[in-house]
Amino acid sequence: MGDDLDITYRSFALEQANSQNGPEWKAWEQGEDYESRGLWALRGGRAAQMQGWAAHDKWMLELQHYKFVERGDIRDRQSVIDAAERAGLDMAKFISDVDSPDRLVEIGRDHEEAVSEGIFGTPTFIFEDGSAAFLKTFTPPEDDSMAAFENMVLMARNRPYFGELKRPQPPWPRDVEV
Repeated sequence: MGDDLDITYRSFALEQANSQNGPEWKAWEQGEDYESRGLWALRGGRAAQMQGWAAHDKWMLELQHYKFVERGDIRDRQSVIDAAERAGLDMAKFISDVDSPDRLVEIGRDHEEAVSEGIFGTPTFIFEDGSAAFLKTFTPPEDDSMAAFENMVLMARNRPYFGELKRPQPPWPRDVEV
């Protein structure tokens, strides 16, 4: 899609969405001793954005490669710092930004706004016309990835009457390598 594709990443804390701690409990308010499942990655995303979207995209690719290809654990501070280093970010700025408590405030604000719009999971795509869709998927083969994305956009954005598409489980994904 080239220059016609504009992606703006926002924070959504799955551990908050899936919490059994009640509505008053907020993952981003738990303090430094709290062992989060995802807040460091969200903080890293916000810190990378502060160096521009191109820097963020490089960081995101590094983090996702580490998680989904290398099967690394991205729940800690060091994994997001390592991704920033591999992406070539300004490390002093990144570390200062990722450690700032302001990132947690931003994550909370993003999450609360998403919930108020009915978002319940990630990835949720919101299109320029305001339509939105959640998509559960595995990584498609590289030679089919663009077609798969274009088909998702066509169905999610242009067909608002499609409310849900689910496959029986198990055995999904049948004959799909993950």
